[in-house]
Amino acid sequence: MGILRVSGYVFAYRRMNAFPYYGALAISILLGVAAQIMLKTGAERTGTAWLAQFLSPFTIGGLGLYAVGFFFYIIALRRLPLSLAFPMVASSYVMVALAAHYLWGESFGWPQLAGLLLIGAGIVMLHQS
Repeated sequence: MGILRVSGYVFAYRRMNAFPYYGALAISILLGVAAQIMLKTGAERTGTAWLAQFLSPFTIGGLGLYAVGFFFYIIALRRLPLSLAFPMVASSYVMVALAAHYLWGESFGWPQLAGLLLIGAGIVMLHQS
């Protein structure tokens, strides 16, 4: 049993192995990145017609990946604190930015690099507490 003290209250909780829940969070993040890539692909491969874009297999696939990722995220939240899990999702920004640069030649200069390094530093700092 572990003890958690918050604002004068004492809570006892069972310590559980969090490794599978971190795995579920990682799967959720990766599915979110894949969904972003599919949505961008769907947006580029369709014309200007809105209905065609929403019915594109890439758009539907991207939304499906988000749905599956949502379930893995819920599993992760069963044991991981939200204050830790939600900021971890920010790591997807780094992956999406790199994928966009390599797949579509989107700009990736010093400002983008600095922003992504700040995101990474923030994630590391949250894990120190």
